[in-house]
Amino acid sequence: MQKILPSAPPEARNLAGVAPEMLRSLAGAGEWLPPARSAVAFVIDGLGAIQLRAHAAHARRLTRAMTKKQVAQTVFPSTTAAALGSFLTGARPGAHGLVGYRVLDPSRDVLANQLNGYERDGLDATTWQRAETVFERAAREGIRGYAVGAAEYAATGLTQALMRGSEYVPEGDLGQRVRLALAIAEREPGSFVYCYISDLDRAGHRHGVDSDEWRAALETIDQALEPAVQLSGGIGGIVTADHGMIDAPRTRHVLLTDGDPRLDGVRHLGGEPRMLHVYLEQGSDADAAARVWREASGKTADVSTRAEAIADGLFGQVSPDIAGRIGDVLVAARGLWAFYDDRLEEKSPQRMIGQHGSLTPEETTVPLIRLGAYASS
Repeated sequence: MQKILPSAPPEARNLAGVAPEMLRSLAGAGEWLPPARSAVAFVIDGLGAIQLRAHAAHARRLTRAMTKKQVAQTVFPSTTAAALGSFLTGARPGAHGLVGYRVLDPSRDVLANQLNGYERDGLDATTWQRAETVFERAAREGIRGYAVGAAEYAATGLTQALMRGSEYVPEGDLGQRVRLALAIAEREPGSFVYCYISDLDRAGHRHGVDSDEWRAALETIDQALEPAVQLSGGIGGIVTADHGMIDAPRTRHVLLTDGDPRLDGVRHLGGEPRMLHVYLEQGSDADAAARVWREASGKTADVSTRAEAIADGLFGQVSPDIAGRIGDVLVAARGLWAFYDDRLEEKSPQRMIGQHGSLTPEETTVPLIRLGAYASS
């Protein structure tokens, strides 16, 4: 049993650096992308590079466009709020503050959902996310920024937190959303356009990776992105994702319930099934609690204290005002395991098949497909 260790080699391309590099490419100053007249980023929620390659027959356009080296590593934890936060700010979670799915608001001693709980859980989206967004940075540099997504996300807290400085353009139809993003890039030279696609992640959570529903969603996305694959006219395109996904069968569920020594002294259990944030009662010994988790969990998880995780750089450089959001103890599931608080009456999370958040290559390796002006890089 060991502590949580970074899963990617130091030289691996990280998701947090992609959008800032696209902005640099608009000024002809890219470090690894060539100059582009405009730039478009398509982020497919839940599409890991390993899953994409394994399902090449269902994504012929994307896999034909993807070379072997066109991959990146997402941030830790490999969950949507943290990863989109890093893509849209260029900062690691320790700086922007979205350090997990459900994390502690230390000022109020309550758990808050970083993805969809801003209004419900009382978070101020304009201050909770601490970093400058890529759209705000773009505006300072005279670059117009657009976010194209479903209308249902236009006014959410997450949009306010991560897309400050952009013009949000709503479009429900996936094919039309792609064409609209490309049309903006065409008519607005020098613009940066972000286009978000959520359908695959939704299918994976509900039905699992490699389910008929997941494969159908992948085929639909692949078809919708055909105009992007055929980009020309000096526009640079990137197709990437926030994280990949694994299926957690019921035989790999760890159900935490009363009497489990791992819950002794636990005040809040946050995070998500593949990466728990364990918050202890005030005055508790985090090192002792971590030892209990390691002994009881065996080969199902790796465990670190907050201090170890910060020292090991798992969240990047952690701002002092962000540290309290991180669990006193962190539990990263190995293999196909997933941890659930079985004391809760709400059991719907246990019915979700696809999961992510931990450090397996399936969860952390994402595509970084370069199209149009970027294709030769």
